Amino acid sequence: MTTTLEKITAIAQQRILILDGAMGTMIQRHQLTEADYRGERFKDWHVDLKGNNDLLAITQPELIANIHAEYFAAGADIIETNTFNATTIAMADYDMQSISREINVAAAQLARKVADEFMQADPSKPRFVAGVLGPTNRTASISPDVNDPAKRNVTFDELVVAYAESTHALIEGGADLILIETIFDTLNAKAAAFAVQQVFDELERTLPVMISGTITDASGRTLSGQTAEAFYYSLRHIKPFSFGLNCALGPDLLRQYVAEIAKISECFVSAHPNAGLPNEFGEYDMQGPEMAGHISEWAESGLVNIVGGCCGSTPEHIAAIAAAVAKHNPRQLPQIEKKMRLSGLEPFVH
Repeated sequence: MTTTLEKITAIAQQRILILDGAMGTMIQRHQLTEADYRGERFKDWHVDLKGNNDLLAITQPELIANIHAEYFAAGADIIETNTFNATTIAMADYDMQSISREINVAAAQLARKVADEFMQADPSKPRFVAGVLGPTNRTASISPDVNDPAKRNVTFDELVVAYAESTHALIEGGADLILIETIFDTLNAKAAAFAVQQVFDELERTLPVMISGTITDASGRTLSGQTAEAFYYSLRHIKPFSFGLNCALGPDLLRQYVAEIAKISECFVSAHPNAGLPNEFGEYDMQGPEMAGHISEWAESGLVNIVGGCCGSTPEHIAAIAAAVAKHNPRQLPQIEKKMRLSGLEPFVH
């Protein structure tokens, strides 16, 4: 039987894979009320729930499923589960730690159902579900108190426990891949990767893992201080299916950092930038054709294997990106492996 890794690797070697776009941006279009977020089940919840987008997998499943479907219809090969803030740590903001697992399972099942429906309609095009592990709203490397540099509001072990629970749930719900994304703190990402491997060992089952970090500003570094190159080498040991960047910057500003990773990565390279930088109202103005133009140049330059969109992007952006990169070949791995051997480093092996 062909494994998910073998199947998606074969496709990635033939063409550039398309990731979906922003979930939050699409949810905002619906202008949901507090009552919409609560639904019947949580109508008496003691904490305000508006803004808890992950909960919508339970209270508004049809809405989330429709968003997934819109992205598949736009040309996405991979959709991300609506679980960016679904860990117990992030759910503590709503005092919903106890239903974190349920949210992850429900979100993965929704995405799985939509993916299966699209594959039934067109068996020639495989569709994949990436189970998302977000960065959480806490950092293991940086103090939350400028007057106490040693202070931390989360430990490595606490992160591992939270990430392990979410990983179990995402796999149970039917995820094909695990996506550790929007990483601003490498230590958080190491905890996530450790937890994921722990779950794989327990289940005696391994899924492809995607890693995607965030360059926070024009400094070219993550929030915890690493350059794109340093960030890559810090997580290279887990041998991910893909490694890349997302969020914070638009495609124009993110390009140089994607190129930095493309030069050294032994695995596939992914990128899903924002639709430009937010304006004074917090909205994103870069339209699909402009965004697609930038990413088409990345593809023409041989930088990427997987592309999509982050904040501000919509199915319209993804459709434009998919059309723009279709004529370009994916970034090739053998040349990278040869460079690694010449430099004395162990090349990545699928």
